[in-house]
This record gives sequence, C-alpha cells and structure tokens, in this order.
Amino acid sequence: MFDSIKSVITFLTIIPFHRSSIFDIYYIADRMYLFPLAGAFIGILIGGLGYEMSFYLQPFLSGFIITAALMLISGMHHTDALADFADGLMTKGEKETKHKAMRDPSVGSAGAAVLVLYVAGMIIAISGFHQGVKLLTSIITAEVTAKYVMVLQAYTGSPAWEGFSSPFTAAMKDKRKILAATTTTVPIIWFVGSGYAGVLAFGVSLAIGSIIQYASNKSLGGLSGDVLGASNEITRLSSLLFLSSVTF
Repeated sequence: MFDSIKSVITFLTIIPFHRSSIFDIYYIADRMYLFPLAGAFIGILIGGLGYEMSFYLQPFLSGFIITAALMLISGMHHTDALADFADGLMTKGEKETKHKAMRDPSVGSAGAAVLVLYVAGMIIAISGFHQGVKLLTSIITAEVTAKYVMVLQAYTGSPAWEGFSSPFTAAMKDKRKILAATTTTVPIIWFVGSGYAGVLAFGVSLAIGSIIQYASNKSLGGLSGDVLGASNEITRLSSLLFLSSVTF
C-alpha cells in the first residue's frame, strides 16, 4: 500500500518518490482511488508552507507564492490541462475539431483568459485567509477534494476518445474503489476542514465537478485527461474561495 501511495504521489507531482512505476499509466490508473491521500500529502506540504509564511509575509504575497507552489508541484500539468480544456470548450465545431484544438501545443485566447482568471482567483482566495491554521486546513481540504472529484468523474464518466483518460475510467469502474476513495476522503474533509464548513465546500466542489462533466459530455462526448486536470484546478479554487469566505 505504501509503495502504491508513493507511486501515485510521484505521478501527481514532481517529487520522485517511486520511479519504477511512474510511467506505467495502467499501474497508476488501477490505484486512482488513492488520489485523495496524495492530495492530503500535497495539502500538508503546501499548506505547511503557507502556515509558516503567514507569520512573516503579507497575504497577497503569500497568495502568489502558494499559487505558484501548487502549480509547480504538479509540473504545471493540471494548469496546462485547464487551458486546453477551455480552448476545446470554446472552439466551435464537431468533437474532432475540439479535440484538435485541445491537442494544439499553443494556448488559444480562451485558454489564456482562463489561466489569468484562475491565477487571480487563487491569489485572491488564499490571501483571504488571515489565520495560518485555517489556511493550512483549507489547502488540505481543497487538495483532497480536488483529487476526489477526479476519481468520481472517472467512476461515473466515459472517455470522449481513446486517450489519457481511458485507463482511468476503465480502472475506476469498481464500486469497491470508489467506496475506498469516499471513506478516505470524507473523514479527512470533516476533521481537517472544520466540520460543516469543509463538508459544504466539498459539496460545492462536487456540484461544480458535475457541471464540468456535463459540459464535457455535451461538448466533447465524454471525459479526457484535460477535463480531469481542469476539474482538479477548478474545484480546488472553488473550495478555497468558499472556505476563505465563510466565517464558521
């Protein structure tokens, strides 16, 4: 189990915990239900950084550094996926045309606009936390939630085309795996996310994840790796915006 968790963390981040299986996409897909635990690890790491900086830096500077750290620790893969998803969603035409737009290595106007909004939203959300402990717990909650949304989408969705998402959607068609992911996620959300506030943020992110999946199904014909990555970024942001706004 510990080796599996290390492999998943290595897959989702730039941290080289376990190189032997990192390039085996089927090995990782079979262990996708462990994504929330990897999210907890990332949240503790980046949240701990935010906690320390809260004593010394202005909120907006902390927000900028934490946003950059979250993007960098994933190797920018999910951020790139967000831009690609926006380009595909905004491109007019058939599914093949949208697929081509998403595979284009250059970022289109829609992707660029969404990236600017995303980075601005993250900095605003993180700078809204005035207590280091709440910042730490909120980042953990947001990361665990974002990873769970990807797992849930893989469980309920189907691939738009044969590609990066296909092994994950195939491997997650197992009720035991979604149950394992859920029974891991919910206690973390409850105990780390300040009870009801964490659960409400979790609910908001699940709703947003469902909207993203619906839009993807309607526009693209299903899920893709870019959709999963974009969902990670958007639901993380929604969780942080919610938790930085509530007072309980």
